[in-house]
Order: sequence, then C-alpha cells, then structure tokens
Amino acid sequence: MKFRKYSALTVLLLSALFLLAGCGGHQPTAQDRFKDYVKAWQKQDFSKMYSYLSQASQKKISKTDFVSRYQTIYSGIEAGNMSATVRAPDKSKPSSVPFIATLDTAAGPVTFSQTIRLTQQKSKNQQNWYVDWQPSLILPGMKAGDKVRIDTMPAKRGEILDRNGKPLAMDGTAAQIDVVPGQLSTGANRAKTIGQLAKILGVTGQQIEDAMKASWVKSDTLVPIQTVSGTDLGLIRKATQLHGVYKTSVASRVYPDGQASGHLTGYVGPITADLLKAHPNQGYTETSVIGKTGLEQLYEKKLRAQGGAVIHLLDASGNEIQTIAQKAPKNGQNIQLTIDKNVQDALYNQLKNDAGSGVAIDPKTGDILGLVSAPSYDPNTFALGMSYSEYNKLSSNPKQPLLNRFTEATAPGSTFKPVTAAIALSHQSINPNANVAISSTQWQQDKSWGNYYVTRVDHAPSVNLESALYRSDNIYFAQTALKIGGTTFANDSKEFGFGETLPISYPMQVSTISNNGKLNSAMLLANSGYGQGQVTVNPLHLSLIYSAFVNNGSMIMPRLIKTNAVPTMWKKNVMTPQIAQLLNNDLIQVFNNPAGTAYNARIKGLTLAGKTGTPEFKNRQGESGRENDWFVAYNTDHPKLLVTMMVENTQKLGESHYVTPKVRAVFQKVFNK
Repeated sequence: MKFRKYSALTVLLLSALFLLAGCGGHQPTAQDRFKDYVKAWQKQDFSKMYSYLSQASQKKISKTDFVSRYQTIYSGIEAGNMSATVRAPDKSKPSSVPFIATLDTAAGPVTFSQTIRLTQQKSKNQQNWYVDWQPSLILPGMKAGDKVRIDTMPAKRGEILDRNGKPLAMDGTAAQIDVVPGQLSTGANRAKTIGQLAKILGVTGQQIEDAMKASWVKSDTLVPIQTVSGTDLGLIRKATQLHGVYKTSVASRVYPDGQASGHLTGYVGPITADLLKAHPNQGYTETSVIGKTGLEQLYEKKLRAQGGAVIHLLDASGNEIQTIAQKAPKNGQNIQLTIDKNVQDALYNQLKNDAGSGVAIDPKTGDILGLVSAPSYDPNTFALGMSYSEYNKLSSNPKQPLLNRFTEATAPGSTFKPVTAAIALSHQSINPNANVAISSTQWQQDKSWGNYYVTRVDHAPSVNLESALYRSDNIYFAQTALKIGGTTFANDSKEFGFGETLPISYPMQVSTISNNGKLNSAMLLANSGYGQGQVTVNPLHLSLIYSAFVNNGSMIMPRLIKTNAVPTMWKKNVMTPQIAQLLNNDLIQVFNNPAGTAYNARIKGLTLAGKTGTPEFKNRQGESGRENDWFVAYNTDHPKLLVTMMVENTQKLGESHYVTPKVRAVFQKVFNK
C-alpha cells in the first residue's frame, strides 16, 4: 500500500478551509448587526434592542431601566412609525456605522442622523458585533441625565352647521361626575350613597367601587365615574346633592339638535385598533377621536382636528436644552349644510313617536332641507361613552332606532303613480281625458292570473287620469302599465334614475324597478304601475322625481353642502313641460277635490300638490298584513318646500289619513300658517 505525502503548509491550508466551512463562511458585519438592531427599534421591541448592546453599555444601564426609559418617553411623545437607512461604514472605520432615521411623534417627525460605534465581542462562544449605546439613540442630542417634556396644543374639530349657521355638531363641554373617596360616608351610609349614585348614572355600584380602587387614587382625589351631557341639569343636580359627589366640566363633542339630527350627523368616538389599521400613516394615535357614523364619518378628513405639540429636551435640573420637534395645531374645517334646522326639527317632531323617515328639499334649488329617521338616538350619549346596557337597550328595540331609514329604498305604493302617468303620456299610451269604465273593486287581465286580482278602494264607475290620481285608483294604473309594456316601462324608469346611485355624498340605497331591472311578467308589470310589485324607492329619490313637476319636466340635482352655485338638473327632460304641468294640476286635486286622498291636508292660503301611497306587505292576497304610509307634497306657487314622509306599520292607524296631517303640520310650521 502506498501513502501520499503532504507538506506541513498543505495540511494547514486544508485545516483552515474546514474551519471556514464549519463557521458557515460569512461573518456578519457591523452594518448587518446594526440593521438587526434597527429592525427591533422599528418594532419598539426594547428588550430585543437591549440584547444587541455591548457589555460596556449594559454595565452603564440595566435592562429594566433601558426598557422603562424607552417605553416612558416613546409613549409620552406618541412615537409611531420609524423609517431608517443604515449605510455602509468607511473601510478605514468598519466599526462605525452611519444611519439616518425618522421617527413619527405627536410633534411631527424626529430625525436621527448619527454614526454609531459597534464593538466586537464573544457571546456564547460566537464572535459578533454589539452596539455601543448612547442616550442619543432615544432622541437626538440626548445625554445621560437629560429629561423630555412634551407640551400639547389642542386643536378644534370642525363644526357641522345648518344653512343659517346653527350648529348641529360642535366642540363644547360635558359634565363629568366625580367622587372624592375620603368624603363618602362609612359603612351603610357609604353603600347607600354609592347605590344612589349608581342608579342616577345608570352604572353599577361595583363600577364605582372599582374606579376608587385604582392605584393612583388617594382619599382626596377626584375620581371620574361618568361623563354626562352638560344640558342634563336634572341628573347633575341629583348626583351632586349626594355627599362627596362633584361635577367637573370636560371637553366633549356636542350635538345641540340631539335625536332630531342623530342619524344625519352621526357621532364621534375613540378610535379602535381596527380603525387605526384602516388609517395608517394619517396621524391617528390610540388616543384619537374619529367620526364613527353619519356626516362625522363621511367628512372626517375635513372635520378632524390635528393637535399640535412641542418636544423639549431638558437637562437634569429641568432647564431646556433644545426643542427636538414642533408641530402647530391644525383646526378642522367647518361644514355648512343646506339643512335647515327648523325644517329638520319640524319633520322629527311629527315622526318621533313612529318608525319612519322624512325628507324635505327645495325643489327649485335642490337644497336638502331635512333628512330624518325615526325613532332616533341621541348622538351625545355615544360621544360621551355609552354603557353596554344602554347600547343593548337601543339595539334590541323592536322599532330599530339605530336603523337609518332615510337612506333605505322600499315600496312607494301609490306615490309612484305619477311616474307611471308620465311614462304613459310620453308614449301616448293613454288619453288623459278619456274616461275608463271600471265596474268592480277588483280586476285581473285574464284567467291566467288565477286567484290574483288588482284591487281598489274607490268605487267610481269610471275615471280619467286626473280622478284616478286624486282617488288613487290601482286598477287604472295597473291597466296603464300594461298599455305601456314591460320593456318600455323598465327602460323609461332608468331615465328617472332607477338603478342609479343618487348624486350625493351621503350614501343612499339605489331605487329599483324590479329585482333584475326587467318587467317581463304581466302581473309584475301591472303591480309595478301602482308602486307595488318589486318597485323600491329611496325617499330622497322620490322627492327629486316630484321636483320635475315644478321644473318643466327635469329633475333637480340634490345638494347637501351649502353653495352659491347656480342650481343644475340631475335628469333633464324626463317628461315634456306640458306633461309636467298637466300632472302638477292633477296632483293639486289630490288636496282640493273632496274625493282626494289628501283633502284633509289642505291649508288655507297655500296651494299644495302631491300624492299619498299605502304599500302593502302581505304573504297572500286577502290576508291582513303590514302597511306603510307615504305622502309627498309641495307648494305650487313659488315652490320652496317639497316634503316626502313615510311611516311604517300604519295598518291600524288610518293608513294615509295618519301621515297626511303630519306633513300638513310641517308646512304650517315652515310657512307660519
């Protein structure tokens, strides 16, 4: 056997290669190591950051102090996102790593532009680089013993104003109910006081006890228990009459119109973790307030206040060394609406005891004067902080006060008949003056309809278009729809905006002529002619349709934000001026003719036109079921108010005779009649 001979130099080279292979080949550089430190810094993982510190640095500051100091300072300045660039060190100084970083804070961005020295040392039998930490890695320019102070400068959230400058949402004050533990009686009297206060505030006695057990509470400390509306004077008086209970004024979002505008304005509340994720890099923090619903949410970007702040660096004696960052406060913008608070309140006062919706517009300008949903809720209670029991009471209410009804689309009933009439007249499908004989209160096209009939309440032996409108004859309009034809009816409905999003920033449900946009069944077409079948209409949309009767056949463009711009039309020439005038005259008879369905709503000295409607929701024909009550009305001489109102479940309340006096009362209030 032969053996190969190797030189000593060859053996040494082979040994070195094996050692390098065992070590993985690549040793981390100081730049690599500091990048790892920065990654932990960006996550504010202070414990991991401490593990990257050199032995010399760890002797100067303990892990507990290191983590605590970072957490305290970064929490105080509301430190957020951090971006950083770690550069390669100079070849002559491989241990000195330059970097640039920007840290978002409540006072704006703080920029680090430094060179950090790293030291090589062995840990767990491995050689690596470790950071020679300095306090300037907390904040630029900071030295051992220095302190940080942040001064905040509050900003004002924008107000939501009505057309006359009356506030619907504003920054104001609320009443905070506090207790002083040391002033409460002892024993049974103490328990009695806590029980009385709990009942007044709608909280539990345990909640009050828990609040007083907080670590920061002393016997003479004011302990906040509940924030209530500053206008609830009765509650405040009852609470503060108890020994040891006080009131403190605190800043709060205030809604002066309360429930009347609750669904319209919506409310603000503390930002949630989910909302923080949904609004990244927009300046929101865990302590921010944000619009949750309604206009507060819709116009959050304009309304939101962005507070200012100054971060000061102080020496150990409290003397200011420098200003690290500064951001001026930025007030939110005011939003002025076309809404008229007087009209809004008039609508709500008529609806507050019912479930329904009310819309008011100026039909000549398109200005939306009122948007009401009832029953409503008080947005002040949400802004102040609602208890679970209070919210549960609202959410479980069978009348659904949290449901915004003025945004919904539902069956309009006979208020839709003028649309059928306009389409029929446009295609000359009917002669408006021709009398149509109707011999019965029920009718069907032929025997293929089986047991289904179109029914009517009125018993007139014959009707023309005018009398069919003021008597609200379902059979006349079912027959008219069949004369128009399903394809023409469905196509023409699009000209009125059916199937289309309303041109307004406030989201509204889309009105539909049918579930699939077609009317290819004779029975469905006949029912659609008088606003049943599958027809659904949003109350604002219906108001815009009726505006065509005073705008020569064109539908006005709606406006919610006040402007001096010239009004424009949303849908031009949906009918001719002649048809618009003819239908306008017919709709006046709904009020003026003794047989008219709104005869009880006429007002002396004010000419009104409009239409009632009572859609039915029944599983089978002939059965009793749920009914809603609609009414659309407008003044015809110099038109400036058009009201659409819907009340749910009127089957036992007199149907259209229940809602017509309510609309009449709105006109009387607005016109001082």
